[in-house]
Amino acid sequence: MPGQQRADARRNYARILEVAEEEVAAHGANASLEQIARTAGVGSATVRRHFPTRHALLEAVSQERIALLAARAQELAGESDSRRALLEWLDDVVSYCVTARGLAAALAYDTPDPAHGNSCSMTLEESAAPLVARAARDGAVSPGVTVGDLIALIVGITLTTERHPDPAAEASRLFRIAVAGISPEN
Repeated sequence: MPGQQRADARRNYARILEVAEEEVAAHGANASLEQIARTAGVGSATVRRHFPTRHALLEAVSQERIALLAARAQELAGESDSRRALLEWLDDVVSYCVTARGLAAALAYDTPDPAHGNSCSMTLEESAAPLVARAARDGAVSPGVTVGDLIALIVGITLTTERHPDPAAEASRLFRIAVAGISPEN
């Protein structure tokens, strides 16, 4: 939101974002934009002026959580066990995605405007790159694995388990399978 906006436009933006956070928490990524507009007391055109796509709205709603995950990655970068540090951060991402409805969709790479990318994913990729690079150097992950790969895996797991009776437990279980691999070690 540019700093040059009128006071009423800034208030509208803040109110839309506040309502959107509540609606996304209650209904996930498919929260009704029209309901958000009605509850915020603005027209749907005002919502679309501030957030031209659903993805832009989800990114704005998720910014605080993304910042916390980025800070957590930086905090864990100093841990002595690179594998444990990476897995702890990935566990945090899984937990956030399960509890913060809409976050997985915000992290998904299907952005309608590839020129502008996905700011949520880009932020996490930049902040967690040192964790993954160090784990790769230490032999804890395959050299070709990227943060983007891991985020895509988590997004898939989270979206798949959204309607499970216990999505947190199921997402964690599936993530552990992915980490361990599907073949038992001999």
